[in-house]
Amino acid sequence: MNLSRRQTLAMGGAAATITLLPLSFAHATPEAAMEDIVEFSGGAEVGEGDITLTAPEIAENGNTVPISVAAPGAVSILVLAEGNPQPNVATFHFGAMAASSAATRIRLAGTQNIIAVAKMADGSFIKTAASVKVTIGGCGG
Repeated sequence: MNLSRRQTLAMGGAAATITLLPLSFAHATPEAAMEDIVEFSGGAEVGEGDITLTAPEIAENGNTVPISVAAPGAVSILVLAEGNPQPNVATFHFGAMAASSAATRIRLAGTQNIIAVAKMADGSFIKTAASVKVTIGGCGG
């Protein structure tokens, strides 16, 4: 294959541009998840309390991982997946008469921690975490 000088320069320039661009599909970091927690809590201290996060220890398929979260007295619950490209998975808001629990299926990019943070009716915040080992990739895997 014969490449002209112009084609070689164009391919080299394209390769250099691609390597310098930020990767928008890169995995998130625990720090990115912490930023979401700080935003959700408004910078308030997040403690431990009566919050339950149920997730499988091993997920055979990262495309559909069942989870449930419950925190009696919560007005909203934030669910984060530390290793996903976008760590903020879901936010559930509850009315005065609603049960403060939710269940759904989420997509996980790989083995990682899932974090649930609940905003309680008194304005305090509590959190819990669960580790899920994914054997077949979900997001980007």
